[in-house]
Amino acid sequence: MSLPDRPSFCAVQHAFLFADPAAHSRSPEMHRAAFAHAGISGEYTARRVPPAELPAAVVGLRQPGVLGANLSLPHKTAALSLLDDLTPAARAIGAVNTVIHRGGRLTGDNTDAPGLLAALADVDAPTGGLSVVLGAGGAARAAVYALVSAGHTVMIVNRTHARAQALAAELGGRAAWPETVPWSAVTLLVNASSAGLDAPDESPLSPFVPLEARAVVYDMVYRPAETRLMREARAAGLRAENGLGMLAHQARLAFRAWTGADVPVGVFLGALAGGRMPQPEGGA
Repeated sequence: MSLPDRPSFCAVQHAFLFADPAAHSRSPEMHRAAFAHAGISGEYTARRVPPAELPAAVVGLRQPGVLGANLSLPHKTAALSLLDDLTPAARAIGAVNTVIHRGGRLTGDNTDAPGLLAALADVDAPTGGLSVVLGAGGAARAAVYALVSAGHTVMIVNRTHARAQALAAELGGRAAWPETVPWSAVTLLVNASSAGLDAPDESPLSPFVPLEARAVVYDMVYRPAETRLMREARAAGLRAENGLGMLAHQARLAFRAWTGADVPVGVFLGALAGGRMPQPEGGA
């Protein structure tokens, strides 16, 4: 579907994050840096929005001067019925992480899926092999959609097996119990659950299991920067990455949808690094 023309920028433009909790978010740093880079007078605010307050918060996005919002836990699926339109990706995934405001109408998009694929490409993760997604919520839906679309064979593991089965039936892949996964053949493990978030001793996969020698472990959690899952993967000789790369790529895509400005992903990554532009490999 096509969106109406993007707004012209005269007064201060506003974008938001709706989440519960929201105080931990790194998104304001990234989007403020992007506004500055693009020369747009804009402000990005992270707001704690409890589930009961989401409908009213979404209505507020229709005001003049509002570009839209990002949605995080627990709102990615709850917002679907509150919007006027959905992009094909958001409709297929059944989860929205970006709301775009145009002329009083709200369109839901999902930039998590392409953001994940871009982040995996950055770390040269194996493609087309056997991948395991841990979780069955909104982030897992985006991960399964992205990986299936990219040609991976996907297995979904979740504490509630019925939710994994439902996700597989909708988006592809196969639900599996942990003990039935051929772990030694897995080339990509994606943690799309909240296990490990603010819990450095918690892991979504305990005990850790041996994976294929070239496997990459990608933990969407980025706080702490190194999770237990990542530590155990590295101890096993595997590459492991946190979710900051995905966070930056999905933010770049959301910002472009709101403003039309194609800000380099390095601006977003630099904001996450405290304002320091990331150095190329081997750089000073």
